[in-house]
Amino acid sequence: MIAKRTIFLSVLALIAVGAVLGVIVIRLANSPDRAPTGKTEPLISLKPSQTTLAHLYFSDQDNQFLIAEERSLKHPENPAFFAKNIVQALIKGPQLGLVRTLPQKTKIRAIYVTQAGICYVDLTSTIADQHPGGIKSELLSVYSIVNSVVLNVPEVEAVKFLINGSESKTLAGHIDLQAPVKANMLLIR
Repeated sequence: MIAKRTIFLSVLALIAVGAVLGVIVIRLANSPDRAPTGKTEPLISLKPSQTTLAHLYFSDQDNQFLIAEERSLKHPENPAFFAKNIVQALIKGPQLGLVRTLPQKTKIRAIYVTQAGICYVDLTSTIADQHPGGIKSELLSVYSIVNSVVLNVPEVEAVKFLINGSESKTLAGHIDLQAPVKANMLLIR
């Protein structure tokens, strides 16, 4: 009899504790500082892309140096998307009398950025097939992309080139692209 009474009192205590906790939860949910506003908040905050002033590097008229052309570009929070916007703008070419450094029909296959700060730029074979050739021209093509991406995207320290998804030894036979390439400030005027 004592065992039945103890079980009964234990169950009754559990029910009472549950009721008290239920009342507390309901009051907290209906408190004025937590009252619904009629607005729903998204689970992930997606901020619209902002524009930012970027420096894109194109060749001078003598094909000797890179010169910055300021361009207002969409700057999403994702560094790979920003790098893609930069490379797309380089492919479109300069707007202020400079010389293009990439063949106009070049296409971007993919761009991604690793945690180590390496930006992989995968381009179609057009970049190599339609490249005018020459060591200086190839040098300016490579560093047009590298300097434009590295100097505008803080998360990127170097660029690794891929052509049609594969590593390429060079772009047009002269500049070694087997390792990631860092910015070269000596080419900028």
